Amino acid sequence: METMQAAVLVTPGHFEVREVPIPATGPDDVLVRVDRCGICGTDVHIFEGHYVADRLPFIPGHEFTGTLARVGERASGLQVGQRVVADINIGCGHCYYCRRNEILNCPQMRQIGIHRDGGFAQYVSVPARQIIPAPDTAAAGVLALTEPVACVVRAARKARAGFGQSVVVLGAGPVGNLHIQMMRLVGAAPIIAVELSPRRAELAARAGADVVITDPNTMLDIVKSHTGGRGADIVIESIGSPALYARAFDLIRPGGHVAAFGITGPDDTVAVRILDMILKENSMKGSVAGMGEDMHDALTLLTHGRFQVEPFTQSVVPLDHIQSAFDTLKDRPEILKVQIAPPA
Repeated sequence: METMQAAVLVTPGHFEVREVPIPATGPDDVLVRVDRCGICGTDVHIFEGHYVADRLPFIPGHEFTGTLARVGERASGLQVGQRVVADINIGCGHCYYCRRNEILNCPQMRQIGIHRDGGFAQYVSVPARQIIPAPDTAAAGVLALTEPVACVVRAARKARAGFGQSVVVLGAGPVGNLHIQMMRLVGAAPIIAVELSPRRAELAARAGADVVITDPNTMLDIVKSHTGGRGADIVIESIGSPALYARAFDLIRPGGHVAAFGITGPDDTVAVRILDMILKENSMKGSVAGMGEDMHDALTLLTHGRFQVEPFTQSVVPLDHIQSAFDTLKDRPEILKVQIAPPA
């Protein structure tokens, strides 16, 4: 039996790098040899036992890129050695939600690295229909950002962000930084970031934020001063704090929109003034994962240099150091992304 090295999350907070069987593939599947796999905030939630703890032990990791090592007989148009990324959201392909590219709502939805073994390993099995060919010229670290960039592409679409709209991004961590860059690309202005970490606040300014607020007590006054006293057209919550969700409604103008992105606990709620929603025509919409065309568009933007990727590609850790990478992640705010490199 062929084996590979994989980081198995055995219990919350504890990885073991093990020799495990290389995943089986069927006629409609491919086997991807992983070059890089980024650590996502969702992976941190899984690591800490806040999400899918009932599925342990398993191999997390969903921000991966690699080369095709095996191609199923019915996987047309793909060939061994081809560089690829993968849409991790697997739906049935024919239900109401799949037809509308709302795959997360498909009753049969499964995500690679979340509901089935993922990319913190030398190899990962992927349905061929989820594969997106990638240019040979792009660096592995850049390609591994396709999935997180797809998430902000979708969020921008859901919020209908566009030219000249004022946007507040609450939190300028990894995904907040990408939201800022995405808003820059769609022509939003001004872009106002709220971030307590001095280093991440600096990176937010470099990413394109016109204003960076580091004192939350000044948030409302500063937002209004840069939006003609109205409030922002769009506020993106990218942290997952119920308190910040509540503040988001104070920051939007009448007729403004709250883009719900940051993942909270399963029982967290926020009070909304319903009369304001009705009379002021305010709105709120959720978005969390990129899928379908979001992935293709993200790959195009990345490979044409539309995102600043350096802060996301500088920290690369070998697979056998994955435990220490997760243990120290929260203590290194200057690092926006850690990518795991399995052995070649």
